[in-house]
Amino acid sequence: MQRNISVPDWAGALAGLTAGGVALGLAQLVAGLFGPQTSPVIAVGDGVVDLTPAPVKDFAITTFGENDKTVLVWGVLVLLAVVAAVIGVLARRRVAYGMAGLAAFAVVGLVAVVTRPGASVVDVLPTLAGAAGGMWTLAWLLRRATVPAVSEAPSGQDRDEAAVMRASGGAERPAVMRESGAPQTFDRRRLLTGVAGGLVVAGAGAVVGSRLAGSRAVDLARVNVALPAPATPAKPIPAGADLRIGGLSSFITPNRDFYRVDTALVLPQVDPGTWTLRIHGMVDRPVEITYADLLRMPLTEADVTLTCVSNEVGGRLAGNARWLGVRMPEILRRAGLHADADMLLSTSADGFTCGTPVDVVMDGREALFAVAMNGEPLPVEHGFPVRQVVPGLYGYVSATKWVVDVKVTRFDRDEAYWTPRGWAAKAPIKTQSRIDVPGSGASLKPGRTTIAGVAWAQHKGVAAVEVRVDGGAWREAKLADVPGPDTWRQWSLDWDATPGSHTLQVRATDATGYTQTEQEAPPAPDGATGWHTITVSVA
Repeated sequence: MQRNISVPDWAGALAGLTAGGVALGLAQLVAGLFGPQTSPVIAVGDGVVDLTPAPVKDFAITTFGENDKTVLVWGVLVLLAVVAAVIGVLARRRVAYGMAGLAAFAVVGLVAVVTRPGASVVDVLPTLAGAAGGMWTLAWLLRRATVPAVSEAPSGQDRDEAAVMRASGGAERPAVMRESGAPQTFDRRRLLTGVAGGLVVAGAGAVVGSRLAGSRAVDLARVNVALPAPATPAKPIPAGADLRIGGLSSFITPNRDFYRVDTALVLPQVDPGTWTLRIHGMVDRPVEITYADLLRMPLTEADVTLTCVSNEVGGRLAGNARWLGVRMPEILRRAGLHADADMLLSTSADGFTCGTPVDVVMDGREALFAVAMNGEPLPVEHGFPVRQVVPGLYGYVSATKWVVDVKVTRFDRDEAYWTPRGWAAKAPIKTQSRIDVPGSGASLKPGRTTIAGVAWAQHKGVAAVEVRVDGGAWREAKLADVPGPDTWRQWSLDWDATPGSHTLQVRATDATGYTQTEQEAPPAPDGATGWHTITVSVA
């Protein structure tokens, strides 16, 4: 009598993992035809972003910085892999269990996809195709993993072990009973070759889908944009704006180095040829303009430092660039703002919303619907084709990327994305300073050394920076020149370093006379405070 034992747990888990990989690969392949936003992994990831509590998001940004989205996507994939393995283990007992598990995850993916802003019926196709492929693969692998057992010889001779050995080519295959009752044996070789084939399909689907969903068309459109000369050029950058000290942040941050913090797991690919900006709500005349319309309007150039509210004291989520765009008040006045409107609720192409105070935009500062950054069309990761730039406000209340809609409204009627998640509705940037060199924990040689960094107080301007060593007297640093109050300002101080461990601190005073506070506060709900403090050793 043959032993009636099941397919091993590891084999079921491997079959489940492979089926999950095929499902994701096929979903990615089909998503490549309809747009990356239809991918169930991305849709689920976006849903996770929206549902994650604010403290967890703060931790992710603080811990992983600009890699937070990559970590999230990999986290989703790891979770899917674990669940797929469990589904495979369950399916080894009864295939229907595996089908039910895959169907449940397909439902989760479908819900995430159809609840995205602007979702359409065709957006469900990648998830459905992936689920169907995963189900077929799981059933096929489990069938492939078993082969009919050798029947008993008529003579009744004891041949169980020998027959199994012959059938397997020398490797014992424990018997398994299929639902029909016919004896079967587990075939490791057939399973592994099937798994290899499944992995090839999964990998090919993912690669081809990624290429299909690539940004070649938008990149080509971006390259072909001919930027008009500004009607109002920015002031020339003073020769002394950059102190050119090694390790010190440059006055202009190159596009490739500019920080990126947003909620988009996949960069929106917005065709400038079809892009429109709609201004509506509490206005006399709703306005809708195209990208070509925008480029025909008088363009203004301005140097503006942007800062993320998630930036810790001394953090790197700040950057300075020369922006080109149309002044927001020019377009808003076309629409005719109602006198009691106090909020601009802007929406990006991926559904993110941002609430900006009307009075700040209309007070004369260089608030722009920007089309260019540092002399070139906006990079896709920084909002191509159009984004908002408003000096003096943290990005989450002003700097909407891929902006497509502005609703003129009131703060007591509407909420933007981050407000119900615990962040302040209005968030002017706080006066801050940072030590760039020497780095925290650096080992220095005794003697004259330079302490240097940047300070910012957008739309107020930095009037002074002071440094102290080991809690001693504050010493005023040398300030670099700046073209205006909306950019950060480099500073430096010479210090005669003596042997030992030393604590360095910096604080800035803005043009209103306010000196940044020593009191430490986290980024939430409206920006971090405190003095940037580092420790160095001299020997």
